[in-house]
Amino acid sequence: MTELALHSLDDWERALRAHARALLFKHSPTCSISGAAHAEYAAFCRAHPDAPTLFVDVLADRAVARGLADRCGVRHESPQAILFVAAQPRWHTAHHAITAAALAAAWAAP
Repeated sequence: MTELALHSLDDWERALRAHARALLFKHSPTCSISGAAHAEYAAFCRAHPDAPTLFVDVLADRAVARGLADRCGVRHESPQAILFVAAQPRWHTAHHAITAAALAAAWAAP
């Protein structure tokens, strides 16, 4: 599955309607912690090519990143990963806790 870059909240809502489960990754391209988390997220994506993944560049799409927090009720952090199940946040983590293993475990959970 191809990663979907979100540039609007409408993009996010469409993605959640289209997929029963989706993993969102918020990334800051200027942050070294986010760079390391991005590498872990990329490893997860390679290991789970059928997983619907959503991506937000928090600098380029700041309003989307903040709007997601308002709409889903998960406080904004960067980097951040949020697993949505049936359009609801089921799991989330941030910063150094974003690892390929953590993402895979969350994805595998019922």
